[in-house]
Amino acid sequence: MSEQLQQVLQNQQRQKKAQNEPPRDEGVVQLVCFMVADEELAVPILSIQEIIKPIVATRVPSTPEYVLGVFNLRGNVLPLIDLRRKFSGQKSTYTDETRFIVISNKNQVSGFVIDKLTEAIRLKSSDIDPAPEGMDSDDNHIYGVGKREDSIITILRIEALLKRTF
Repeated sequence: MSEQLQQVLQNQQRQKKAQNEPPRDEGVVQLVCFMVADEELAVPILSIQEIIKPIVATRVPSTPEYVLGVFNLRGNVLPLIDLRRKFSGQKSTYTDETRFIVISNKNQVSGFVIDKLTEAIRLKSSDIDPAPEGMDSDDNHIYGVGKREDSIITILRIEALLKRTF
């Protein structure tokens, strides 16, 4: 048998073995963390379409105060929601660190104002506790609480964030 043919067969055997092994990242959740007021929040990395610097938004009449309006992102008009105002009632103050985080789930896409992007992390599923009791309704924005060595982080439910109530 030629040396080249042996290499091909060995590569095929390695690929078959790799397909049968469980994924190494099984049980790990990748999150993007950000600040809203004094609270660190996170969303799954796969739900983020993009993160951009603030651009001009147009106010839409008869919407709640936390809906800042709509903005144009490459031909798509998206609602813009101020998370600080939605969660605490305080209006966001834009700084050099303010960003719009564009989140999508299925056919829903919205932009959210965040105060500061902090980091991308990986947490084991075992380090994520469910939302506190009494907060398990469909309107609850909290998916769970991630435990880190030095802090905890609130993980938001994408479905609740994107749910249109206006």
